[in-house]
Amino acid sequence: MGFETQNALLRIALSMGTVRIMNMITTRGLARTFRSKSGAVNAVRGVDIDVAVGEIVGFLGPNGAGKTTTLRMLTTLIDPTAGDATVAGHDLRTDPVGVRRSIGYVAQGHSTERAAQVREELLDQAAFYGIDPREGAKRADELIEAFELGSFQNKVIKELSGGQRRRVEVSLGMVHSPKLVFLDEPTTGLDPQSRANLWDHVRALREQHGSTVFITTHYLEEADALCDRVLILDDGQIIASGTPDELKRGIGGDLITVEVDGDRDAARDVIAAAVEGATIETPEGGRALRITIANGDSQLPIILRALDAAGMTVATVQLARPSLDDVFLKLTGKSLRDEN
Repeated sequence: MGFETQNALLRIALSMGTVRIMNMITTRGLARTFRSKSGAVNAVRGVDIDVAVGEIVGFLGPNGAGKTTTLRMLTTLIDPTAGDATVAGHDLRTDPVGVRRSIGYVAQGHSTERAAQVREELLDQAAFYGIDPREGAKRADELIEAFELGSFQNKVIKELSGGQRRRVEVSLGMVHSPKLVFLDEPTTGLDPQSRANLWDHVRALREQHGSTVFITTHYLEEADALCDRVLILDDGQIIASGTPDELKRGIGGDLITVEVDGDRDAARDVIAAAVEGATIETPEGGRALRITIANGDSQLPIILRALDAAGMTVATVQLARPSLDDVFLKLTGKSLRDEN
């Protein structure tokens, strides 16, 4: 069942009064200050987060922005110095055990026993959660199939490739069928093929298991490909929130660059009459027109038809979409790629 279908069914159930929708994560003013010899370090400065049931939400920001500190608070590994949070229906401060029972957590560093076999590690994890041995064996087999671990389930973990090992680590976080899965930079260090493979498995957490996924990353293409919504963190504060497309549209739209053979000023007038809401620039020293406009993919054919109708020949045309890095650059004056 896809996410849109799940949402539709939830809306119907809500209208019938048969289910009550809650956020999987809610924080208000969540903060963490560390003490050092040089003074207080405000790693997280009071963040408000809302994650709905079934969402895949990306937590984006440069190294040192506070992503991992926030994640460690939400997973009960460190205590907040201020603020409140409810995670998977449990109060972070008063019911940390309830939080731990309801979440899966895959940390940045390797969390597997290098000398253990893959299936053995899954069985040990099930026992750790108090799952009956027969049920644990069944669960291990389900995860081996779901994460395509069968070809190396009896291998020692230290013999696995980086991508294989990361899939094992994600499967370990799913042994107890958690409602909510935290992934802290799960694809760091993987090659592009292994990264794309893991993306498919992350999508399957929601599509096949109904899990909510909260993922930290500094890979822009990862957030764009995976996430329903993105939170951008800088200097311990959330500075923007929205779908990847919403954030990119918010910086002024797509950029269309057109070169014409002929009168460039006349071409500008034709384009301005053909489409509304466009910003048209004519950089010096060339024939190009730079058109900034929302929904560039649908506006481009209109522009080309208008120029053709006016008898103007288009020499070259290019459509460029803003990236999440462009969003970050506009909001902070820093490039996320440069930071990493």
